[in-house]
Amino acid sequence: MDTPIKKIAFITGSTSGIGKATAKIFAKNGYNLILTGRRKERLEEIKQQLEGKYGIQIITLCFDIRDNAATKKAFKALKPEWKKVDVLVNNAGLAKGFDPIHEGNIADWELMIDTNIKGLLYITRLVSPEMVKLQKGHIINICSTAGHEVYPNGNVYSATKYAVDALTKSMRLDLYKHGIRVSQVSPGHVEETEFALVRFDGDETRAKIYDDFTPLSAKDVAETIFFITTRPKHVNIQHILMMGTQQAGSNFIDRSGRK
Repeated sequence: MDTPIKKIAFITGSTSGIGKATAKIFAKNGYNLILTGRRKERLEEIKQQLEGKYGIQIITLCFDIRDNAATKKAFKALKPEWKKVDVLVNNAGLAKGFDPIHEGNIADWELMIDTNIKGLLYITRLVSPEMVKLQKGHIINICSTAGHEVYPNGNVYSATKYAVDALTKSMRLDLYKHGIRVSQVSPGHVEETEFALVRFDGDETRAKIYDDFTPLSAKDVAETIFFITTRPKHVNIQHILMMGTQQAGSNFIDRSGRK
């Protein structure tokens, strides 16, 4: 593959939801992409679609972000020119289970901790040194309203997102002297994702949590992510907290019907 001459966006968890929508908007605006995920067929489908439509180059990396060795192997396989990432979107994350703390499933807890916290750290540790070397770059972490406000049965998921918030602030303090911007987007409820389906173990009935109100769409969040990256070099939007109009907080939703 030829050396990329366009800017590069590295997007984790890009096979569905916010990650996929983010890949589309960056491709539309001329970015070459590095897309990661666990589902190879979906990655290849997105690659073919976006390359064909927008004339950009895409590298797909299929691995489980919880696996540090696999993450390192995938990144090290990139050619040197592809390691010069302009924008890293740490999007990969999930919620699993919805139980009170005394009934929680340990495997679910470990899955969320390993994905939402450790996976984010693994990728950032690989991508950020080149940004420091080049004295430029932008890291955008996808947090959640759950990282700022807890709710019943959200215990460990909220804890992981509180950790993302703390890491974002800490990263910024470590990297701002190197010309690197660190930002965060914290969405409330978002449809067009697999969030609810994963949380409720594939139970489609329980996952129908958006039928009686209008939440954000994955595209809404992707547009916000891209907006952050397009600010002038001297501007860093540190955090955007966003919800649908019918959602006022984690525990306050107007469920009187979609509007």
